[in-house]
Amino acid sequence: MKNNRIIIYLYAILAMLCWGSTFVWFKVVFKYYQPFTVTFFRLVIASILLSVFVLISKRNEKIDKADWKWFLLLSFFEPFCYFLGESFGLKFVSASLGSIIISTIPLVAPFFAFLFLKEQLTKFGFIGLLISFMGVVMIVIEESQGSNSIFGVLLMIFAVFSAVGYGLLLKNLSHKYSSVTIVKTQSILGMLYFLPFFLIFDFNGFLTIETNFEAIITIVKLALFGSVLAFILMTTVVRELGLNNANIFTNLIPVFTCVLSYFLLKEAFSLHRILGIIIVISGLLISQISHLIQHRRVMDFINKFY
Repeated sequence: MKNNRIIIYLYAILAMLCWGSTFVWFKVVFKYYQPFTVTFFRLVIASILLSVFVLISKRNEKIDKADWKWFLLLSFFEPFCYFLGESFGLKFVSASLGSIIISTIPLVAPFFAFLFLKEQLTKFGFIGLLISFMGVVMIVIEESQGSNSIFGVLLMIFAVFSAVGYGLLLKNLSHKYSSVTIVKTQSILGMLYFLPFFLIFDFNGFLTIETNFEAIITIVKLALFGSVLAFILMTTVVRELGLNNANIFTNLIPVFTCVLSYFLLKEAFSLHRILGIIIVISGLLISQISHLIQHRRVMDFINKFY
């Protein structure tokens, strides 16, 4: 797969673009529906799309009985706990601030990846991570705190730790099952986790809300890009690059969120944010140096000078 490493990087970038877009889409759809409603129907649509794809492509995989407990735990971390923290957190913080909190995942993940997976972060990976995160901070340095709350920040932090737990379980399952099988299963289980909460807290209110075309389209986009495409791509990235190196790309999320927020939500886009984007991308390139120099053609090129 080394020869296809550029494709894996493109997968990671595209996944971050999808997830960066969800922060903006949440702000749009929350004008009409509550978080439990949005998340439940997002997972319903994702489950249907993936089930139809598996049926048509005849790529159905049987999950071993011994692995069901891991899939149940995987789905509990994400989508259930992660979406719970993210969805409700974005009710109390801005899209930009929410995205920068999520981008701390690669700062937290290495400690747990080393503890449970014995996966080490390379020297270039660590340096690139710090540089990239400095760029993330610069992007939102002018973020107004007036519209944000401590409760919202805590919910987003809860989402971060949920994502780390998800990543730890995903690393092992991704070597045994296909990306489609993993994402389909977690979507269905996540939908079942959210069903009672939707029925108890949102169902009566949902029946009284007039159907809105913009809200429906936005939920479909959340499902298709945020719950299906992004997870399938990222599962492949984690399998090929490892959890730590895959998570470094999370720093791209606020970059995409800030750009989209500027065009769609009319949020400010200053020089600080432009410089921050350049720093984030530079950090990501540095973090992948150790992988690039492992490539045989690169090594052959270097050897010419020795």
